[in-house]
Amino acid sequence: MKKGQILSIIFVLIANFALAQANVKNSDFKVKGFHLDLRIQVMKMPALKQFAKKLSDNGVNTLVMEWEATYPFKDHPMIANRFAYTREEVVDFISYCKSINIDVVPLQQSFGHVEYILRNYRYKDQREDQKDYSQVDPLKEDLNRALFKDLYTDLISTHSSQYIHIGGDETYLLGHSEKSKKKAQELGKGRLYGDYIKLLCDLVVSLGKKPVLWADIAIKYPDALKLLPKETIFIDWNYGWDTNMFGDHSKLLESGFEVWGSPSIRSHPDNYFLTQWEKHFKNIKDFIPTARKFGYKGMVMTSWSTSGLYSPVFETTRDIVDLYAIRRVYPITGFNMLIDAYFEALKTDQPLNIAQFARNYSLKNYGFNEAQSETFWDALTKAPYEITQGAVSNKKVSVNQLLDSAKLASKQLYELKPLKNTEEFEHYRLMADIRVQYLTYSALEIELNSPNFNPQRIPEIIKELKQLDTKKLDKRFIALNKYALYDAELDQENELRNAKIKLLIQRLSRSKTNK
Repeated sequence: MKKGQILSIIFVLIANFALAQANVKNSDFKVKGFHLDLRIQVMKMPALKQFAKKLSDNGVNTLVMEWEATYPFKDHPMIANRFAYTREEVVDFISYCKSINIDVVPLQQSFGHVEYILRNYRYKDQREDQKDYSQVDPLKEDLNRALFKDLYTDLISTHSSQYIHIGGDETYLLGHSEKSKKKAQELGKGRLYGDYIKLLCDLVVSLGKKPVLWADIAIKYPDALKLLPKETIFIDWNYGWDTNMFGDHSKLLESGFEVWGSPSIRSHPDNYFLTQWEKHFKNIKDFIPTARKFGYKGMVMTSWSTSGLYSPVFETTRDIVDLYAIRRVYPITGFNMLIDAYFEALKTDQPLNIAQFARNYSLKNYGFNEAQSETFWDALTKAPYEITQGAVSNKKVSVNQLLDSAKLASKQLYELKPLKNTEEFEHYRLMADIRVQYLTYSALEIELNSPNFNPQRIPEIIKELKQLDTKKLDKRFIALNKYALYDAELDQENELRNAKIKLLIQRLSRSKTNK
């Protein structure tokens, strides 16, 4: 081969390499984010900083903070809860994040999911409903504008980000009140939603920031997109479903607005007793490359500690004593592997190879060989079905079969002996044991609900319920999570997780006495 031919080949190879690199760069996300949900399971500040450092070390440059009631608003003191940070802590945390190249974006729910605000009667005139406090009345424009201008201005005083996330998802009460219903009938629910979201977005823009919001309702009512300022950014959250689940997805892509994507590592139906590991891995594998193909400019991993719905404890028909989050999940301390899978998926435009990642992770972090890695993965993904109203989500599986699978998974995890990161591995064992305890309880509860139940079984069932060692699991839960969470939070998590067991023992004991 002549010298000229060799040079030509080299030039072609260099050009192709440069083109490939350019394509990777063009498909990369400018925003590589993580969403932290602090509605419950509020992290202590040292743990929060440590978590931010981990994100930064792995290429994440944006942290979307859903402060909710942990943010100490100056002029609205009743919004803060008992775990709220001080203003000094917030400012120091944002400064720390800035020093490690992380932009902290405040997320302030401004339409739905605002029980923690509307529970206070200072804001009673802004409720869409006087018993369901989850949503503001979009027609109370002056009151809403004044309130959220206060909140946004306060957040801007502590945050330096160019963005404010205004929420806007899951507005279940849209068109609920008589006046809202009338507007929806006259102009459509899309206009009812769009007019109010426009008010919020215009407010954010007037304050010199860019509004960010969840895309689900806008996809459902695409006419709302036409009303919004061009600075608006949508986050298309997809946890493993068809892209048209909320509506015609193409309308979002054609809207001209900047769009970010959002998978999840904790979401429905995850709770204390179930984590659908394989579902979340598949979500990362499928959605992140899809978002690249769509040309999304950002990617934000969500991690929901709760569904965002609350069960209120009322003093009267309207005055709330307290709110309890519905559907709590195991703390984020137990999800390092999924978080690392997200980091890995951000590095390439190729879909995550789940089997290879799980194998490499367990080798690197626990010192497992290939056979042990397969056992570990099998234990995590065994029979990931939920129970609702006494029925297993997979109709072919009984609760006792589900319990047998959970016991086997727990046994597999105890037989594995990690050579390092033993404390991290204990989270898997604890989650498995909590699931076994829950399914044992569930089998007894289902038996009690059977029309053919024999009351003679009550003493034996009480004995079996008392054998569920909740105190032992409680101690383990506290030991593994005391660095990250406050003592009072840990106690409440244990109390709520065990509530059904303790209550059923009391009910059956009374029944036995009466008999």
